[in-house]
Amino acid sequence: MDNEYFLSINDVSKRLSVPAHTLRYWEKQFPTLIRPTTGAGGRRYYRRETFERLVIIKDLLYARGMTIAGVKKLMRDGDLPKNIDDFLVASGVGAETVASIVPMSRPVEKNGSADIRNAIELLKSARNLLQ
Repeated sequence: MDNEYFLSINDVSKRLSVPAHTLRYWEKQFPTLIRPTTGAGGRRYYRRETFERLVIIKDLLYARGMTIAGVKKLMRDGDLPKNIDDFLVASGVGAETVASIVPMSRPVEKNGSADIRNAIELLKSARNLLQ
């Protein structure tokens, strides 16, 4: 994904394994962090920066057991990482491995089931490194 590549809410939902209604709820809870672009008919489209913030929020809520209020406190205090690279480095992952854990330089092809499997394996590796 480059900065001008947009993902639909359905694509983001699948990539994060989070229901679309949860993403819409997070939009309401974190309006300054999560602002999707809306297209025709009010469809939501997410930029890379927004997707990265969603990855961080999901990790904080699901893997680290934080509450919505806890994440909001991190936001208020300015302790929430600004992007995925900062988040992975702050989590103890070396800067040299960031690119290999979250390769976001190219979009997934329409029939990219191999890409999805690779992404899942990379996310599992990232989770193991963070634990």
